[in-house]
Amino acid sequence: MSVDEKIDELLAKQDGVVARFQVIEAGGTDDLIERMIRRREWVRLRPGIYLNHTGVPTWNQRAWAAVLAVWPAALSRDSALRACGMKRCGVSEDAPVRVAIDKSRGGRAPSGIVVERLAHYDDWVRSTTSPPRVRLDHAVLQVASSSSEEDAVAVISDAVSTRRTTAARLTAALADMPRLPGRAFLVGVLDDVGEGAHSVLEQRYLRDVERAHGLPGGVRQSTSTVAGRRAIRDVEYPDFDLYVELDGRLGHEAAADRWKDLERDLAAAASARLTLRPGWRQVLEACRLATTLVGVLQARGWAGTPMACSPTCSTVLDPRHQAGDDPARSVERSVVD
Repeated sequence: MSVDEKIDELLAKQDGVVARFQVIEAGGTDDLIERMIRRREWVRLRPGIYLNHTGVPTWNQRAWAAVLAVWPAALSRDSALRACGMKRCGVSEDAPVRVAIDKSRGGRAPSGIVVERLAHYDDWVRSTTSPPRVRLDHAVLQVASSSSEEDAVAVISDAVSTRRTTAARLTAALADMPRLPGRAFLVGVLDDVGEGAHSVLEQRYLRDVERAHGLPGGVRQSTSTVAGRRAIRDVEYPDFDLYVELDGRLGHEAAADRWKDLERDLAAAASARLTLRPGWRQVLEACRLATTLVGVLQARGWAGTPMACSPTCSTVLDPRHQAGDDPARSVERSVVD
């Protein structure tokens, strides 16, 4: 294979980006590099890193340039997630690229690149991806660890609900990270995701409404058939013919999704099943929503006793739970309020 063919192969593999050391290893010279730049076939992205066009580099080309600038290296944290195609990685076009290198290496990070050193570099990195990157499970946990609780839930849920990984795989990866900040919280999140709570809103409902108020445990991500099609329910209470569809995920605002929601509700009503659709406002008012659910569940045969989530919780103390009050009217007032 000729020098030009070797370099063209590298450019094809690396999204049009090549490093000086790679050109030299392929048999090229600095004169060849300067000639390509004079011809405007290549431009310098950063010292010793070149791009094979004069237009604005894409994020992936900037990522390749960052990896090659501190080679051997791999994208890490949110940069690794963006390279995987995850939507919740939070990386803007002009954000510094994050890369990981082996812990044993020294040196300063070039401008525009955030470098972290990993003790388990060889175990955590997938070197065959384009560009190389930290394995998805470890990157997800790194990002979740350094995020707010809601953002941590969001990134973990996104990774699992899009089938890029599973709660079990993330739990196994977490076992390799005993010093990860916020580890105890992440263990709880992964337990909830493992039960089927696949969004921030679903997790809030599970934690703040259902568990905190002693409600019966629902079945997450259950399936049913609507008009010959498979439908997935957020939460089902099969003993009480009740569905809870948490209306807060992206896509629920689209007309097509609204029609699907209505079809599911009509199918549920035809089989004497009730569908409740709380959104963010209702879930954030957890005690009030729990009051509504208690009324619905009791009207449908639940003999359990709700639990106050705090000394100021109104769920147990609510006068609508006193004997003689009509649960159906109580529920109606709660839904309308």
